[in-house]
Amino acid sequence: MNNLSTSSTRHHVQTAVCIVGNGAIAKTTALAFAQAGHSVTLLGPPPSPAAKPGLEASWDVRVYALNHTAYNLLSRLKVWGAMDQARIAPVDAMLVNGDGTHAGGLHFDAYGAHTGTLAWIVEERNLDQALDAALRFAQNVHTVSGRATALVREDDGASVHLDDGSVIKAALVVGADGANSWVRGQCDIGMDYRPYHQRGVVSNFACEKPHHGAAHQWFTCEQGIVALLPLPGNQVSLVWSAPDALADTLCSEGAQRLAARLAEFAADKLGALTPLQPEVVRDFPLRLMRPHSLVSQRVALVGDAAHVVHPLAGHGMNLGFGDVEDLLRVISEREEQRSVGDERVLARYARARKEDVLLMQIATDGLQRLFGADLEPVRVVRNLGLNLLDKLPGLKRRLISQALGKQ
Repeated sequence: MNNLSTSSTRHHVQTAVCIVGNGAIAKTTALAFAQAGHSVTLLGPPPSPAAKPGLEASWDVRVYALNHTAYNLLSRLKVWGAMDQARIAPVDAMLVNGDGTHAGGLHFDAYGAHTGTLAWIVEERNLDQALDAALRFAQNVHTVSGRATALVREDDGASVHLDDGSVIKAALVVGADGANSWVRGQCDIGMDYRPYHQRGVVSNFACEKPHHGAAHQWFTCEQGIVALLPLPGNQVSLVWSAPDALADTLCSEGAQRLAARLAEFAADKLGALTPLQPEVVRDFPLRLMRPHSLVSQRVALVGDAAHVVHPLAGHGMNLGFGDVEDLLRVISEREEQRSVGDERVLARYARARKEDVLLMQIATDGLQRLFGADLEPVRVVRNLGLNLLDKLPGLKRRLISQALGKQ
């Protein structure tokens, strides 16, 4: 059973791995290392106020399209089976639509990919609750709540100092603390940053027609990228990557008007859309963030601390689960004389992640640039490209295989 400490209790902890963060990737990292036999300290901010009663029955507007890498890792950690399966929707097909009068199109399906399903749509809350339950019963995990103020790194280890005077000493510090990572900042790791001047607008709807497990995506110029992802039953989750001005309008108008706007794209496939929670429309900023390194002395970065990509492919979270898999693997395969934070071991992790991360960054950034160009010749070429790609099964299978992750 793990120990929960509050910021009001001063403590000094010696641990193999200190993980900084409180999101799904941080919790998954803690479980993975603990189950591999390492002593783990999970450092997160002080607890936030409890959710309002009755919120559990609603559908979370933040959802993830998890691939096979995520599924396999979470299954091995006994987390997948602990989630509410009735709230998970398999994605059996993906329909991509271009823009304009002669819009191109691209169709992926599980049958053509020789797999049972392409991905699974999982609510953030469903995943988070399952991870919390697993952590409550995990061996080797010590959970600390507090605010970090300093990271001191030496040849034989690192120390994380908290604002109450507590100190966590570890052989390895894992920064899993999101896009604005405090750990990354302490290491002075340089970063390339590109704002997309878009925000992801999210909400949930009931649809008149069955979605048959299909995810729909529309690439437009002026209005950004619209994605409707299947939820259980006749329900879908919206992720609209909208230019900032349009995002302001969508959020201010509310879900009813948002449903009417979506009819332009989805009426023929899904019928009329009805908001599940009329008052709930959320948004978040979209940007590309590329730290110059995933590692530093005694430090490894995972998840959004290591990379932030455009959500048009839905793989930001999957990259994070891939980070956890590869970091754990290289540490498990290290020579006996090397510690978990050894410089050479961490260099292997950086090399292991380089190709997957770079490919996803290039793909998502390239697609965003391509479909954001409002020029008729470009529009014609990209629509022709979509149609051509749809007729090349070998290339389509390679793209699908990359997106599915490790099966």
